[in-house]
Amino acid sequence: MHPMPHAAVALILIPLVLWRMYSRIKRLTTRQRSKIWRHRTTLAFFPLLVLVLAALALRTNPIALAGLAVGLPLGAVLGRTAIGKAHLEQVGPDEFYFTPHAPIGMVVAVLFLGRMAWRGYQMFMVPGAQSDYTSSPLTLLTFGIVAGYYIFFALGLLAWRKRSAPDPIPA
Repeated sequence: MHPMPHAAVALILIPLVLWRMYSRIKRLTTRQRSKIWRHRTTLAFFPLLVLVLAALALRTNPIALAGLAVGLPLGAVLGRTAIGKAHLEQVGPDEFYFTPHAPIGMVVAVLFLGRMAWRGYQMFMVPGAQSDYTSSPLTLLTFGIVAGYYIFFALGLLAWRKRSAPDPIPA
């Protein structure tokens, strides 16, 4: 069995990436039901992923940690700003909805997806390009922005739910 040529792999992956970009941007502009478990999952998943990427970067390129260290607070500022501009509504006693602030969310999504697309292009089209994502300060910078954004947006949603709920939030 012969390995699949780079162009064929790219032709398969490009529609998938475009679909994910579309669905991510659509989600950043539409009203969504606030679900406690989803916000908590974000608060568990992203810090864990940050720690894993930081540990890997420490082994492959310690300078890449600087990108992550700069990206996290930038993302936190964006997430805090976005939650302040989001449309938050309580429809019933236990029905909560939010509409994210689209401009900030789209910038974060396009920045991250653009960086991943560029890394994908390099990996498939540039001979000898490095495929290790944790060795690039720019890649970890963009991931740090995304992680900081989602962590602080989720924290903001949980704080809003706690202030708005008549009873304490169930565990």
